[in-house]
Formats: sequence, structure tokens, C-alpha cells
Amino acid sequence: MTISFARGIPGPDLLPVDELADCAQAALRADGRTILSYGSTLGYQPLREWIGERHGVEPGRVIVTNGSLQAFHLVLSTLEPGRVLVERPTYDRPRRILAAEGRELGEVPLDEDGLNVDELEGVYADGDRLLYTIPTFQNPTGVALSKERRQRLAAFAGERGLRVLEDDPYGLVRFEGAPLPTLLELEGGQHVLYSSSFSKTVAPGLRVGYLIVPPALAVELEPLVASTYITPALLAQATVHEFFRRGLFEPNLERVCGLLRERRDAMLEALDRELAGRASWNRPDGGYFLWLELADGADSTELLGVASEAGVTFVPGPDFGGQANSLRLAFSFVSPTEIDDGVTRLARLVAPVPAAVELG
Repeated sequence: MTISFARGIPGPDLLPVDELADCAQAALRADGRTILSYGSTLGYQPLREWIGERHGVEPGRVIVTNGSLQAFHLVLSTLEPGRVLVERPTYDRPRRILAAEGRELGEVPLDEDGLNVDELEGVYADGDRLLYTIPTFQNPTGVALSKERRQRLAAFAGERGLRVLEDDPYGLVRFEGAPLPTLLELEGGQHVLYSSSFSKTVAPGLRVGYLIVPPALAVELEPLVASTYITPALLAQATVHEFFRRGLFEPNLERVCGLLRERRDAMLEALDRELAGRASWNRPDGGYFLWLELADGADSTELLGVASEAGVTFVPGPDFGGQANSLRLAFSFVSPTEIDDGVTRLARLVAPVPAAVELG
């Protein structure tokens, strides 16, 4: 059996199947004539109101999307030609989307405190259209932007008029430590756009995410959204709203975080036992991933080939813009027992040479 550290998705035991089945049935019975027909282009209104209240914004600023990646596409559609700034490394799908659009990338390195704002100030140039950032439990590294850097980044965006897309699907998946303010909260939402989804906290198959934008941008996006899909999948959105209305979200989040904490701990324990002195890795306070670096000169893409034959997979760091010797390990999809076995298999293939952690 192949053990996948490549799949950054919740394991089957994290999904609240019975609760969602009841919520879907209740939503249909209560509001079926609305949610089975064409509806509001920008999303199921009760859910928009719930999201708006949660974030302290007017519901008119909320667009409910088909996952947060669609929010990324919508934001890109509003940009004039020009460079897009991203973290290095960063989520591979936006990198591919930007490359397909022919967008030039300006890359800003990460370290253990997240995006390096000093480097951002050096990289930034007039004409840069957007900074795409995942500040909390980042994909792929699992690092979180420090509070001091969040404050500096929010101020920088306001001073330079730089539009920032804060992608935050992992922010609530915290195992320890105090929650950090979002960039949206710190900047006020004039230049910071905020996207998230319920894929990591409820269920990815529902495909319910959202985007918070300034009111004028919501008006600008409405005809584009309408021409893309006329009306969103209201049944899924109403199901999620019913899940919230019943007070199921917070208990489910606590359960999910508990299960993921066990998996994170199992991976850290196995790495400490099997790879100490032969690789280096970080210790995330939440999320789905950690970042591992092999010795200089090692190649994670080559390692993946032999690891796959040994029955364990991961994603090489270069897929995210990382160095050749880096790789992402996802602990979200597999059990603690599988994690232990998978790290043991992987360790047999790693050369016995120490490496220094250097996320930048």
C-alpha cells in the first residue's frame, strides 16, 4: 500500500458525513424552492450574512465561491497587465495559473517567521499588481507570518497602494498558540482582499469558499460571476449554512484540530527518530504541512522516484518554487500509524548527511 504524504486534504475520518447529510436534508426542506432554482449570483444570502458577521464586514462585500482557488481566478480577472508577487515557495496551483497567463512573478522568500517583509520592500516595484500570500500555516511550508510582520505588511500595502490577496484556508486549523490577526483586520480591507474556504474545516467536496472584497469590487465582479456560472451551487452553500446554524462548526473544528494535532505529532516524532542529523524540518503550530530539507546537493524529485517504488509519496519542493533539496510532507490525509510507517520507508532512502533549514 502506498502511503501518501502528497495529498493535502482531510482524511476520511475528518469529514462530518452524518451531520452534513442531516443538514442537507434540513436545508432542502426549509428552503428547497430557493436553493434548487437559480439564485443570487454572489452566493446564498444567509451564508453571506453569516460570513460577513464573522469577519465584521457588510454581506455585500462577500462573494461565495466554488472553493478559494476560484476566488484567485476572480481576483486575477480584475488586474491590469503587470507583475504578481508571490512567496517563495508558495502553493503550486497559483504558480501554474500565473504562468499560464504569462504573468511575470516577483518572488519574496520565506523564513521561520513567514514572508520576509524586508525582502518584499526590496523586490516591490511600481506597476506590481498583486501580492498573493498565505500568511497562516502556509502551503507548502506550514509557517505562520509573525504578528509584527503582519502589521508591517498591512501598513506597507496601505502606503504603496498594493493590492494583497490573503489566502487563509488553514488559519483556524491551529494546534497551539494564540490566534493571529488577519491582514484584512489589520489593514481594514481597502487594499487587502481575503479568501478562505471550508474545505479544510468542514469538507472539500462541498466546494464552498468565499472572497471578501471592497464594495466597488463586488459590484465589478458580479457580471463576471454571472457569465461564468449564472448561479452558484446553492444546495452546498445552504448545507454549510445549516451546519453553522445548528452550532456544529466549532465542535467539528475542535475535533478536526485534535485529529490533525495527533498526526502532526506522529510525523514529528517519526522524523526525530528516523531522520535526525540527516535532514531538517520545521514544527508548524497548525495546518496540514511541514517542510523538509535534505542535504545540499540532494534532489527531492529524484528521491520521489525511488520513494514511490518504496510505497511513499510526497511533493518535491521545486513544484512550489523551492530549492531542489526541499520537499513538502502533508500529514492530514494519513493515520498516525501510516505516518510512522511512511517516514520509516522514506528514511531508508535519505543519505546520512546533515542539512540546515533555510526556508528562503
